[in-house]
Amino acid sequence: MTSLNGHGLRFAFGTLTALPVGVSRWDRGTARAGMLCAPLAGLAVGLLAAVPGVLFLLGGSGPLVAAVASAALPAALTRGLHLDGLADTADGLGSAKPAGDALRIMKQSDIGPFGVITLLFVLLAQVAALFELYGRGWADGALGTVVAAVTARLALAVTARLALTLAARRGVPSARPEGLGAAVAGTVPRRGAAAAVCAVLACCAAAGALLGGYGAGLHQVLAVAAGLAAAQVMLRHCVRRFGGVTGDVFGALEETAGTVALLALSLSLG
Repeated sequence: MTSLNGHGLRFAFGTLTALPVGVSRWDRGTARAGMLCAPLAGLAVGLLAAVPGVLFLLGGSGPLVAAVASAALPAALTRGLHLDGLADTADGLGSAKPAGDALRIMKQSDIGPFGVITLLFVLLAQVAALFELYGRGWADGALGTVVAAVTARLALAVTARLALTLAARRGVPSARPEGLGAAVAGTVPRRGAAAAVCAVLACCAAAGALLGGYGAGLHQVLAVAAGLAAAQVMLRHCVRRFGGVTGDVFGALEETAGTVALLALSLSLG
């Protein structure tokens, strides 16, 4: 592993999770490597989030408690950073004000009604989807938890979780001259983003096929693709409204991609 890749891993885990990993470098090269490593951060969060859900289910608690546990742990592992970004972005978009005023609203420490309503329905959707998956068995619930977390962060090439890499690709500007958005906006080359997406899709397809056959593998791929597509729609709207991306927008993209991926996985395609 090169020194830059090592710093990139620290950047990914240090900015996208609350895990005790110190960020030793903060420059454009490290940000690029960090965004490409974002799916690995998502993998770690997803695996950790799946553990309590599986334990509760195997302990006889039922799929609802398992779903709540697997939905709550990622929030704890990120100190609610991405959910806060989602709420702030919802307040900015919902204000219907010009870009400058909307960005000032997003920077305020309080959460407005649009943010509260958005958080409520997003968390309800995540728990409902996980309830459906855990109702099918612990393996489906665990895999869904992991796939959603990775998709949320691969949009950093999955959200950063696929949603984050796509948002950080070259050509997407930063709405502010400071913060995480400015640090990562435009750092990821298109080929790197495409390679990360292909790698995640291949891994998800293999995991799904291993557990449920080729149909299940295809279902995983479609779920990841749906999450990425939803993040792209959100990204384009935010760039159009705010003039670029911010750290809050990245959080909103992650939560959007992960939630849509979960909802897609909860559908029965058979």
